[in-house]
Amino acid sequence: MFWLYIIGFLVALLVIGVAIYLLTPRSYDSSNTVANSYDEWTEDGILEFYWGEHIHLGHYGSPPRRKDFLKAKADFVHEMVRWGGLDKLPAGTTVLDVGCGFGGSSRIMAQNYGFQATGITLSPKQAQRANDLTPEGVTAKFMVNDALDMSFPDNSFDVVWSVEAGPHMPDKMKYAEEMMRVLKPGGILVVADWNQRDDRRVPLNWWEKPVMRQLLDQWSHPSFSSIERFSEQIAETGLVDGEVVTADWTKETLPSWLESIWQGIVRPKGLIKFGFSGFIKSLREVPTMLLMRVAFGAGLCRFGMFRAVKKSTINSVDEARTGETVNA
Repeated sequence: MFWLYIIGFLVALLVIGVAIYLLTPRSYDSSNTVANSYDEWTEDGILEFYWGEHIHLGHYGSPPRRKDFLKAKADFVHEMVRWGGLDKLPAGTTVLDVGCGFGGSSRIMAQNYGFQATGITLSPKQAQRANDLTPEGVTAKFMVNDALDMSFPDNSFDVVWSVEAGPHMPDKMKYAEEMMRVLKPGGILVVADWNQRDDRRVPLNWWEKPVMRQLLDQWSHPSFSSIERFSEQIAETGLVDGEVVTADWTKETLPSWLESIWQGIVRPKGLIKFGFSGFIKSLREVPTMLLMRVAFGAGLCRFGMFRAVKKSTINSVDEARTGETVNA
């Protein structure tokens, strides 16, 4: 009988969440939508309370296994470092974290690997919070910067790193070009992103189109690329030495979606901390997380990993386009 009450309570919460979701539609407008959304989420503190310093998915192993929610997120950073071959790089390696969030990934790389990390975000409040969370002596700093028009000179960083920022980028080609531009010759690009199935090969069907539209609008995403298309765009910069390496981490990250919802149930202190308005705001996100779980579980979306090395004989995007080379 007890479990029937629990199930009934959860169903009631879901129904309320769906109702709020339907009554408060969202849509992506411009990069200002992204900045304003993250400013708001940072200011109210709800996202940080439930997702911690790492506002990305967790890594649950292959095959996936039960893990602490926040530990899985930290594990993701270490797994991505190893997958990208960054664990072989020396202390003092300079890393640009594109779409840094609250700076969790940058701090792990600074504290555990001795890297000098710089994180960028469109959100002024997010950049400030990331700096506030960074202890003195940790070689990580954060600033406002546009990933599609970075203020850094060509060939500035040994590593360019980005986690789940790509869906916020309206111009995926420019995103790829800018990351490769600021990478030093011989440097490593490592990206993790939410992607959709390659619809050039298998077009979206009748139910996938409205689901994808909702996933785009709800969290300020202009579009999802596919793993295949974005790897092609990285290669099309003309700056890649060899091939772009890709992997699919959908299975490893899939438990994150339901675990995210579960955090709201097992951590009732959030209701006290944020009050009724915070509860309603959190409840509104549940349908989106369920749609994400459906989309990634059904193959409509995929979690893509990308690794590329910059040519040592080409220094700029312009040189790559003209075919002229300059020895590094």
